[in-house]
Amino acid sequence: MTAWQKTDWRSKPRVQMPDYTDPDALHAVEAQLSKYPPLVFAGEARALKARLAEVVRGEAFLLQGGDCAESFSEFDADSLRDTFKVLLQMAVVLTFGAKLPVVKVGRMAGQFAKPRSAPTETVGGVELPSYRGDIVNGFEFTPEARTPDPGRMLRAYTQAAASLNLLRAFSTGGFADIHRVHSWTLGFAEGEKAERYRELSNRISDALDFMTAAGVSAQTHHEMETVDFYTSHEALLLEYEEALCRIDSTSGKPVAGSGHMIWIGDRTRQPDGAHVEFCRGVLNPLGLKCGPSMTPDELKRLIAILNPENEPGRLTLISRVGAGAVGEHLTGLIRAVREEGANVVWSCDPMHGNTIKSSSGFKTRPFDSVLREVREFFAIHKAEGTVPGGVHVEMTGKDVTECTGGVRAVSDEDLSSRYHTACDPRLNASQALELAFLVAEELSDRRQHMAARAS
Repeated sequence: MTAWQKTDWRSKPRVQMPDYTDPDALHAVEAQLSKYPPLVFAGEARALKARLAEVVRGEAFLLQGGDCAESFSEFDADSLRDTFKVLLQMAVVLTFGAKLPVVKVGRMAGQFAKPRSAPTETVGGVELPSYRGDIVNGFEFTPEARTPDPGRMLRAYTQAAASLNLLRAFSTGGFADIHRVHSWTLGFAEGEKAERYRELSNRISDALDFMTAAGVSAQTHHEMETVDFYTSHEALLLEYEEALCRIDSTSGKPVAGSGHMIWIGDRTRQPDGAHVEFCRGVLNPLGLKCGPSMTPDELKRLIAILNPENEPGRLTLISRVGAGAVGEHLTGLIRAVREEGANVVWSCDPMHGNTIKSSSGFKTRPFDSVLREVREFFAIHKAEGTVPGGVHVEMTGKDVTECTGGVRAVSDEDLSSRYHTACDPRLNASQALELAFLVAEELSDRRQHMAARAS
């Protein structure tokens, strides 16, 4: 592999990126961003990589979640707090089920760009560029809003910096106290339709009560009220990524300063493409979405490019194939990884492969399909004797009605009442927590299965 420069991607084929009409304005924004401080630091990225190495070994579990696409107009402290809160609740439930630490990674502080199935869309006979996320253009269907504007990168940076500032405060300022977090969860489990989760919730309460009685509290153990929380996003807009790329003073290696973990989407994973070229050169942990078109040979080639030193924690493979198709696609990929002896985290994205158009005309995701893909993911790994390392979900702390189903039984008719997403449907707070309870059951079953095999 040749020596890497952060500009090398510019000579590669580029897809899913905007064509800016004013190159001078673009260059001015890039120059300004390149002078700004990085949003995250190399030591933090290395720490996350070390935590993900534990996931590779089956010593931890990865929870990655957050918005499908962060919005400028809907950004506020309460929304960020509420999504962070639900992720903490999910993590407590998963920790108890797996009896393992949970690595918490948000789709936050950088998830502003979205790939699209077509470069343009037509409404009422008018054809305009597709909305590609607030970092690129506006959602309003007007020529002015849909024209890519490089100045939006500066606003994205500012919002990301504000988000990180608040997330760091929430993580270390007492908001994340495990007793407080679980008290929020108790309200969910008390609902009549959530009865099946009450036993697990009560067992968590008993465990926390026992620790308190034994003298393990936030006052005596600081780690009880703080968490390590990391950010991630799809590295889609490479002008933004390049401008925030820095050299780590400790190792001398380049680091993506835009987020702790970046991932390559299923539409941009061409081995000779611009996105793979950029990502291969930074030291951050990388994610790679693996959709139904991914072949074992393609995966082997990408692993060799993205993690040539086979470093544990460097590469997370995120399966997103759809309920009913996991066995057909995932088995071959798992065996290909085994043949290569590759150290990877296996994570399940049960959202993107289960998007449908509802009878009411809204794009949605049936919660039952989401759960089914997760169960199939665990079943395949059990059959193959490999580690199901994590879940990756699009969710929000808001009480939206975008995905159907769940204990609160969102119906097709309900979708219009609180359908707020600008791109893809997200799990609401209740659905996200229900998913965590069900994943906890799978993790508990896996733990008991492994114990039985060991005996």
